[in-house]
Amino acid sequence: MVRLAKEQGLSLTGPEGLLKQFTKTVLETALNEEMTEHLGYEKRDPAGAGSGNVRNGTRPKTVLTEASGHVGIDVPRDRAGTFEPQIVKKRQRRLNGVDEIVLSLYARGLTTGEISSHFAEIYGASVSKETISRITDKVIEEMNDWAVRPLEAVYAAVFIDAIVVKVRDGQVANRPVYAAIGVTLEGEKDVLGLWAGSGGEGAKFWMSVLTDLRNRGVRDVFFVVCDGLKGLPEVVANVWPHTIVQTCIIHLIRNTFRLASKRDWPALQRQVKPIYTAVNATAARQALERLADTWGTRYPAIVRLWDNAWEEFIPFLDYDLEIRRVLCSTNAIESLNARYRRAIKARGHFPSEQAALKCLYLVTRSLDPTGQGRARWAVRWKPALNAFSITFGDRFPAAETY
Repeated sequence: MVRLAKEQGLSLTGPEGLLKQFTKTVLETALNEEMTEHLGYEKRDPAGAGSGNVRNGTRPKTVLTEASGHVGIDVPRDRAGTFEPQIVKKRQRRLNGVDEIVLSLYARGLTTGEISSHFAEIYGASVSKETISRITDKVIEEMNDWAVRPLEAVYAAVFIDAIVVKVRDGQVANRPVYAAIGVTLEGEKDVLGLWAGSGGEGAKFWMSVLTDLRNRGVRDVFFVVCDGLKGLPEVVANVWPHTIVQTCIIHLIRNTFRLASKRDWPALQRQVKPIYTAVNATAARQALERLADTWGTRYPAIVRLWDNAWEEFIPFLDYDLEIRRVLCSTNAIESLNARYRRAIKARGHFPSEQAALKCLYLVTRSLDPTGQGRARWAVRWKPALNAFSITFGDRFPAAETY
């Protein structure tokens, strides 16, 4: 077909290209096969004359495809009007692949206007901003179901962090959206939920978030890792009494260097590392005192930062090196937040809270489609999970229960 098209001077793509004609042929052939199955006899078969229902010509229809833009097809009809096509359903104007392209582009931060322009430029198809909005709105019900789905009973760790989005509610204002990633006892990670905050991080807000997780089936968590969120330790103790609240070491180190001049970073790094790699809390405190002696005059805010976070920083020093390593260096939520920020930066601001959550959900939905990253993550967690099973043996469920 390609050879003949080239010999006849027919382009492979474009308004009258081979691909468009081929798409039309495939769709019409599939629809005619569906009609044959519906009626129970082949076209022009004399046996169908007395069947009570016969073919009744065709009706024209234009559908939007992901590869060829708009394609005109002839949909077969039956005299009884009982034919319900499946490959291109009644009132369907887009093939499913088009919806997935729209959702993928929206998840990458493109606005409805930019997606509309993309279809016009790449596919030569006119897709209105209203149509694109309707396509993306279809995921809202899916998002609501996802937000209340049952969860695992026990998680090795739950990482919690926030990202700020701009929402135009009367006027544009910053709104925090919190995400939680859970690591199961098999080493698999899962985004547990997204919660839109009102601007505060008080105990009342965190009580609602953790209660939501408990109501969805989470009865125990070994570690909750966060960035020193106000009111969280007290709330965690009420929801899961035995859970350890651990300050995110990555955030603590990043904030340390943010308070210092770049020229001092190499020397500062040499004194910060002994704090979070210390064999125990006593050795870590001694390393912090040496840091304070050297840098306390020039950077008192750094010493104050570590002092304020100390009680939530030191718990992981009591545990196995493998547990320390994953809690310190494998911050599950960092890569997720990077994807979120990329989509948010492209959008600028959102017309509503629901629009912001929809965009972030679509980003979550598109994570690691091949599963290769998830597999690598699970392998990295296996040594730590062995340490978890020994350290938390009294809370680790028996093999037959998970």
